[in-house]
Amino acid sequence: MKVLVTGANGFVGRALCPALAANGDEVVAAVREDGARYALPGAARIAAVGEIGPGTDWSPALKDCAAVVHLAARAHVMHDAAADPLALYRAINTEGTLNLARQAAAAGVRRFVFVSSVKVLGEERDAPYTEADAPAPGDAYARSKFEAEQGLWRIAQETGIEVVVLRPPLIYGPGVKANFSRLMRWVARGLPLPFGLAANRRSLLYVGNFADAIGHCLRQPRAAGRTFLVCDGEAVSTKGLVEAIARAMGRPARLLPVPAGLLRLLARGLGKQAEAGRLLGSLALDCAKLRQELAWRPPFTFEQGIRETVAAFANEGRPS
Repeated sequence: MKVLVTGANGFVGRALCPALAANGDEVVAAVREDGARYALPGAARIAAVGEIGPGTDWSPALKDCAAVVHLAARAHVMHDAAADPLALYRAINTEGTLNLARQAAAAGVRRFVFVSSVKVLGEERDAPYTEADAPAPGDAYARSKFEAEQGLWRIAQETGIEVVVLRPPLIYGPGVKANFSRLMRWVARGLPLPFGLAANRRSLLYVGNFADAIGHCLRQPRAAGRTFLVCDGEAVSTKGLVEAIARAMGRPARLLPVPAGLLRLLARGLGKQAEAGRLLGSLALDCAKLRQELAWRPPFTFEQGIRETVAAFANEGRPS
């Protein structure tokens, strides 16, 4: 099957393209700039499409494609300095997505897999989210993703293109950035971390598992017209995550028993409430629907995913 992958040079795209190629798919890798600059394993062809938005011309990249996996997006930006963040998110994540879907339908594409976000459902809830929960997007990024989902269902009704929506939580793996990378740096340095009493529960998704799930949803007839949450399995606390990282590094987990309430109070005083919420809050998913209805099983365990992530981090060089 010939598959167009947008955002092919991104974190998920670099894992997805070789996974699809290994399954026998012909991958057209869409990137923003001149494709000659990139070495993308698994890509049969690289298509430079320019900036993504309502005016992007996808016709050269879509030629003869049977499916599209739409990864490209304006990612969630902490401390966004844009004058109108929602308008910018909508231009790329909403209108850019719907423009691609309309052109894909016109080009004869059969299936369109859209990578949305669990943030469409909300954030920091004790009970696990399921696909049956009512959407409650809490910021501009989440709203733009939800509006894209709604527009895709309308296009599916109008054109017959088969849409599949996937809502992942935090994705980790080789090359991961942000809080996950910080945790690895802290553990590698042997710093004592104040998460010894953290009893939160957060679902995670190893990038290799996500690539496998996307490939599964490209092929499964029963995936058409459905929305799925995707995760590794059991949720983990920040304390448990630090311990898993430390085990993979062969180092002790230096955890201090600091109450989460005190940490949140300190974070509020420093203007770091959002960061504290991601480290101390719960965001668990019940991903049984994907496993039961599509018979999908993650090929990598949580421990395997952590080991691969830590190994890549070690190869980049330990921090000084």
